[in-house]
Amino acid sequence: MLDNLDLEVVRASLPFLWTGLLFSLKLTLVAMTGGIVFGTLLALARLSPFAVLRNSAAAYVNILRSIPLLMVILWFFLVIPLISGKPVGAENSALITFTLFEAAFYGEIMRAGIQSVPRGQVDAARALGLGYAQSMRDVVLPQAFRNMLPVLLTQTIILFQDTSLVYAIGATDLLKAAEISGKNYNRPVEMYLLVALIYFAICFTLSRLVRRLQARVAIPR
Repeated sequence: MLDNLDLEVVRASLPFLWTGLLFSLKLTLVAMTGGIVFGTLLALARLSPFAVLRNSAAAYVNILRSIPLLMVILWFFLVIPLISGKPVGAENSALITFTLFEAAFYGEIMRAGIQSVPRGQVDAARALGLGYAQSMRDVVLPQAFRNMLPVLLTQTIILFQDTSLVYAIGATDLLKAAEISGKNYNRPVEMYLLVALIYFAICFTLSRLVRRLQARVAIPR
């Protein structure tokens, strides 16, 4: 089977595949950044003494974590234009959906990180006259982020793999670019094999980096 592979088709398709890969990386970066920021706010809300904030954040996290990402992508892409009367577009829909969805997962990671900081450090910060917001910003969140950094990056690797789901709404990510090239040249096997190797190379490399980072940031006990 490998003897029948047409490498010329692979070379000809590389520029288009590169465009798809760039969108996959852009989607990953935007969803990771927005997800961590929004997720941190969700984590703080879930730990809030105010029941309204706590329950609202918990409902958001539990609902999104209970629905498949593909369904969320399709709902947003199909329903929002019906409500607003304006098309969102496949790429914008993917960016918004992934950010909102991943926030639920990053939020739970950050909540665990905040809870991993010893209570004594929070009490010490308050004893020094720091308010709640300043204690969180200067004492708790930096330590929580350090503790959870390997887990956050692992979730980002999963996020990169999940970007292939935007294929369902026609956004030109790496997988969609491979499918289009495969149809244009009538060589789908080469395209899907190549894209599988690209996903593996990126995810394997990042996984190794996360393991090394985890060893470096680990706090001796």
